[in-house]
Parts: sequence; structure tokens; C-alpha cells
Amino acid sequence: MMNTLSRFFGATLLLGSCHLMASGLSLPAALEILETNNLEIKTTSLDVQSAQNDTSMAKGYNFGSLELSQSAMRSNDAGNAFGFKLSSRQASFNDFGFDEFLGQMSGLPGNAQQLLATQPKNLNYPDYQNYYQTKLTYMVPVFVGGKLSAYSDIAQKMEQIKKLDAEQMKTEKRYELRKSYYDMALLQSSIDHMKTIHKNIATLERTTQMMVQEGYAKKVDLLEVEAKKANVERSLTEMEANKKLLYHYLSFLLNTPVTDIELPANDYPASSISENDVLTNNTDLKKASQGLEIRDRMVDVAYAPFLPQVGAFAEASSADDTFLGNFNDHKAYTVGAKLSWNLFNGGVDKNALEKAKIEKLKTATQVELAKKGITLQYDKIRTEIESLNAQVNSLEKELKLADQIYQNYESRYHEHLASMSDVIIKQSQQIEKILNLQMVKNQRNERIFALEKLSNGVK
Repeated sequence: MMNTLSRFFGATLLLGSCHLMASGLSLPAALEILETNNLEIKTTSLDVQSAQNDTSMAKGYNFGSLELSQSAMRSNDAGNAFGFKLSSRQASFNDFGFDEFLGQMSGLPGNAQQLLATQPKNLNYPDYQNYYQTKLTYMVPVFVGGKLSAYSDIAQKMEQIKKLDAEQMKTEKRYELRKSYYDMALLQSSIDHMKTIHKNIATLERTTQMMVQEGYAKKVDLLEVEAKKANVERSLTEMEANKKLLYHYLSFLLNTPVTDIELPANDYPASSISENDVLTNNTDLKKASQGLEIRDRMVDVAYAPFLPQVGAFAEASSADDTFLGNFNDHKAYTVGAKLSWNLFNGGVDKNALEKAKIEKLKTATQVELAKKGITLQYDKIRTEIESLNAQVNSLEKELKLADQIYQNYESRYHEHLASMSDVIIKQSQQIEKILNLQMVKNQRNERIFALEKLSNGVK
């Protein structure tokens, strides 16, 4: 009997949670708290926000980039010094050494070759030159083979998958909450039954004590009754401990202290979920569908290298030998575009495209397999529920019979037609039927909630 009790309440605790009684937390209120307080749900919500940022990032690449740069340099390198002056529109003929050239103009007819061979000092050995440049550059991809739009779509699909993950987590936690709600009802029902049995045993104990005093019963009969009473009290202690554990779990689930619950009106959550409900609402199938669409866009990404890539840019700048000096007079503009086309790379792109197509076919097959698997799960759970319903009906009748037999044997004991051992055996059978019935009801409820979870919470 105790083994049966342990199996039943062990299963109950694994699925555990609970809700608050008349003066405490009701199931609807608990579900609202779950949405806002549960830490796992909060984590998945943050994952969704992160995925939304990824989507915005992917879309942002379509708009190009605008960059502001500020340079500050000082150099007496000939190329740099002359380039700095030229960029800031400050170059003069003197920078080419024209002062030396003009100084030798009087001997030009006879010394032309020597004059041309003269190295201008101002050009080759310039003084230090300061250079400050402010530049604004805008670059935008005009056409990259459809990769950017494909990546944007993929990011959106990934965001949708994260939302489905978040919804699935909510469904899972609602499942645990509702399942625990009915677990507590079944546990309380068992406690009520055991208290009734304990009351009956206490009555039997008093009767047996009187019969022993009057010589109509043996002391061993009283010892058997006392042992059975202690056994039931131990079971009640274990059940009360299980209630505390359920409250602890609910407090963890709701991230708030819970000490009392409102029990459901009955211990049987009815459900009329159809196979179509499951196939339409199942989160795993929705995610698989999104995955197939991602694979389709990955084929487009793999095809992009076969197309030309076009980019454009525009640039505005101003430079001077002082910071922001003569900014408007020294401004300059540049615009341009670039086309590149990879004509051959050893067949890498071709093989990458073929691989993407194969992965798409593989994913399509997996989606179809997932549908078959979900359908099989639905049929299996439905069959189990029908079997458990039949077991519940049978055990309820057996319990009714066990109650009647126990009462009959108790009466026979008073009439000295049955021994105390017989009464205790019948009472043990009565307790066994009670616990078996609660176990089967618990299994039935678990299967019903599993069916709801399979349909993403649809009831």
C-alpha cells in the first residue's frame, strides 16, 4: 500500500505546482501572475527583443552608411607636404621651385639642360606642413544580387521563431500551472479519503478496546487496529508534506510566495481538441514551416554570387592647414559607383547553390515528417485518454465495492463472524483502490494537458 502511495505522489510531485484556495489565489489570477512574473517567460521575451534588434540590423544594411572623419596631420615628407597643400587648395608655383627657376632665366639659352636638371629645393625639401581634413562619406549598396533582402527576410523569420519559442514557453508554463492545479485537487481528494478512513479506524479502535475489556476480542486485534491507524497517519503526514512541496513549486513558478489555493470544482479537465486543432496550432510545426521559408531564402543568398554587385558612394570634404580654416572655400565633392562581377571561382558558388537546394529539400522532408509525428502523438494520446477513462470507470466501481465489503466485514467482526485480520485486509484493499483511482485520474489529467500542450494551449 505504501509503495502505491509513493508511486502516486512521486508522479504528482514531478508534475507539481498548485493554486490558492477560496481565500487565496485562483487559477485565472495565477495565470495572469505567470505571464508577468515567471522568470523563464521573461527570458524568452528578452530573446524576442534581441531578435527584433537583429531584424532591424539586417534591414539597416539596405540604407548604406554615412561616416564623418576628421584628420589632423603634420609632415615634411615631400609627397605629403605637397599633397596636403594640393588637397587644401593652397599649392603655389613657389612650391615647385619657381624662385630658383626664375633666378637662372638669364642664362637660359646656353644652360637650358643644366636648368632643367636643377632640383627645386622647395619641392624636395619642404618645411613642415599642417593638414586638417573634415570628410563626410556616404556609401550604399545599389544591387548585391538580392542578398540584403534575403537576409532581411531571414532575420524576420528568425524573429518569428523566437516569438514562437516565447509562446511555447508560455504554453509550457501554463500547462505546468494548470496540471498542478488539478494535481492539488487529486491530492486533497486523497487526503479527504484517508481522513475518513482514519476516522473509521479510530472508531474501530475504540470499539475494539471495549471488546477487549469485555473479553469479546483479543489484544492482538487491538494491536492490528493500532498498527493500521499508525500506517494511515504516516500516509497522511506524507500527503501533507507533498502539499507543502507543491506550494513551494508554485511559489517558484509564479516567482511569488503562495500558501493557499482555490481548488477546482472537479478533478477532470474536459477537452475536445481535434487533430486539425493540433496541426493548425502546434508550435513545433509552425517553427518547422518558418525554417523551410528560411531555407528557401538561403537558396536566394547562394544564387546572389552569380549576379553583378553594384555600389555607389558620395563624399564631401574640406581641408586646410588650420582646423576648420577656410572651410567653405576649400570644400570638395566626389561621387562614384562600382560594379563587380565574379565570373569564375572554381565552381565554389555552383556547389554552394546546389547544397542550399539540397538543404531546402531536406527541410521540406523534415516538415512533412514532423506533421506525421505530431499526428501519431495525437492518436497515441487520444488512445491513452480513452483507456484511462475506462480504467477510471472500472476503479470507481471497484472502490464502491471495496467500501461495501469493508463495511460488511466490520459488521461481521462485531458479530464474531470475521477476524480483525480479515477487517484490516479489507481496509487495506479499500485504501489500495482509493490510491489506484487517484493515480489513474492523475495520469488521465496529465494526458489531457499533454494534448492541450500539443495544440499550443488550445482546449
